[in-house]
Amino acid sequence: MNLLKATGTIGGLTLVSRVLGLLRDSLFARYVGASFASDAFLVAFRLPNMFRALFAEGAFASAFIPMFNRKVADPEGRGLTDGLVFAEQALAVLLPVLFAMTVLLEVFAWPVTLLLSGKFNGVSHEQFAFAVLLSRITIPYLMLISVVSLFGGILNSLGKFWVNAAAPILLNVTLIAALLLFHDADPAVTARNQAIGVSVSGALQLAWLAWACQRNGVRLKLRWPRLNPEVKRLLALIWPAAAGAGAVQINLVVSTALAASLLAHGSVTYIYMADRLNQLPLGLIGIGLGTVLLPTISRQLGGGETAAAMDTQNRGMELALLLTLPATVALVVAGEPIAAALFGYGKFTPTDTHFTAQALAAFSIGLPSYILVKVLTPGYFARQDTKTPVRYATMSMVVNLVLNLALIVPLQHMGPPLATAIASTVNVAMLYRTLVKRGHFAADARLRRRAPRLALAALAMGGVLWLTQGYMTPYVHGTWLVRFAALTVLVSAGGVVYGLATVLLGAFSKDDLQLLLRRRRKTTE
Repeated sequence: MNLLKATGTIGGLTLVSRVLGLLRDSLFARYVGASFASDAFLVAFRLPNMFRALFAEGAFASAFIPMFNRKVADPEGRGLTDGLVFAEQALAVLLPVLFAMTVLLEVFAWPVTLLLSGKFNGVSHEQFAFAVLLSRITIPYLMLISVVSLFGGILNSLGKFWVNAAAPILLNVTLIAALLLFHDADPAVTARNQAIGVSVSGALQLAWLAWACQRNGVRLKLRWPRLNPEVKRLLALIWPAAAGAGAVQINLVVSTALAASLLAHGSVTYIYMADRLNQLPLGLIGIGLGTVLLPTISRQLGGGETAAAMDTQNRGMELALLLTLPATVALVVAGEPIAAALFGYGKFTPTDTHFTAQALAAFSIGLPSYILVKVLTPGYFARQDTKTPVRYATMSMVVNLVLNLALIVPLQHMGPPLATAIASTVNVAMLYRTLVKRGHFAADARLRRRAPRLALAALAMGGVLWLTQGYMTPYVHGTWLVRFAALTVLVSAGGVVYGLATVLLGAFSKDDLQLLLRRRRKTTE
């Protein structure tokens, strides 16, 4: 499998989704602003967002895909038929669990919202009841997106990565439509309509994945739930993997709860908008790499190709650094004009933009570690070791909580993002050290040579952005077309400088480019 091509396919579709997501957030900032209504919706949206990351992009996929692949590849089995029987058994147990969880969350929406928000720093009873209503409206999304993850895991194992990667586009299209067609002068009404759109989008994503499975010959039948040994093993792998794969999301929930309970109204929105910008490179690079690496490495290890698995992970780390380091520097250095161009109009004031840029700089310090988690954890999950990542994730969450409590008062809205970045870096350090100690990963000569050169190229790009961003400032507050043009010039200038610097410093050579072009021609022939 061509790692670059597969990652690029997922990254391209994720780019479409993230761009639509930024459009959605820009419209949300315009019609709702940074207020209690926006904070209430974002807290309600945080819970299904976390489950999406844990299941669709994390725990379920990490546990299900290696087991499904082994069934399909078993030389003594019946190939895909055995894999689909296992998927039906998993679905039979998953559905009643998800239904029960949904009912419980609906019943206990009040304490759940209280836990996630700390009652929003002392709002009235009526305001908090509105926040609980938004949570109840979004909760069905949890069940829908979890079933989507099972269908997506099957399609990923069959090499149909693009189908699952395209599903989140439906979420953004639905919410954009709700903002354009059902916005109101009262921000609370617009926020409520957004919550309805979340659950509607879950149904649309489920319909899309079910249709795609049918098209690819995957037809799952409903069975009576039975906890046979294989399903028990799947469940045993899911729960620890949930904490390991979702460490960043759990840290964000902690940050959101503390910000909602201790900071001024609007702070949750600053942190959310900053996280959305930070999630753009994470979605393009990290999710794409993680989606491709897990089935690839598990297949290589299953075939006894240990050296190939090691090379795959080295190239994954190299690709992560190549794409992540410039994004990190750009978001730290040029966060203010980027935030202004995307959010700074309508009900989103210049002060809101400035605070969002500050939170973005704090988040972005940890961007390499957020993505390297996606590169390193397949080295554990492919070997069906979910306990080690969860142990380290738990330790990093403790670090995050301690740092949140220490930093949130002096740094305000910058405290929780910075705590999350540091905690994620601690997690990556522990994951990397253990893989090396076990002999499951060793940085090869190519990675050791290129990593520091990529860092220098990113710093050179940052210097140019620092010197030129002032010229773009007057234009990022203009019309949509002017904003887009200014942002395009800023991003393009940074990309050109970084590309030239990688070549001049020897981090990326002409031979690499020719190799990539040859691979691309082969895949299109």
